[in-house]
Amino acid sequence: MQTREHTDQGVATLVIEGEIDLACSPDLRAILHAYAKKKVPALLLDFQGVSYVDSSGLATLIEYVRLAQPYGGKFGLAHVSERVRTIFDLVRLTEFFPIFPTLDEARAALLA
Repeated sequence: MQTREHTDQGVATLVIEGEIDLACSPDLRAILHAYAKKKVPALLLDFQGVSYVDSSGLATLIEYVRLAQPYGGKFGLAHVSERVRTIFDLVRLTEFFPIFPTLDEARAALLA
């Protein structure tokens, strides 16, 4: 897994590439905990380059959402491939994570 971070139109964006699995979940957890510690008001994960997410990756994302809730932090995913979307659908996380087809739509929703 590789990540790049940037801010666009007031929304922190984390671009992720590769697989999010047991081997790299601790790295992603550390990155997300840093966002929560800074109380980032809106975080967008760009999943365009993500090919797979396992249960440890899903748990890491859920953990961030729970950390961000007390301070009202907003969270969303964009560019989720059909393969990865199926994983979210199977465990019904599409009801928990806002998933957007484009970065622009995600930013607009997170800034609303």
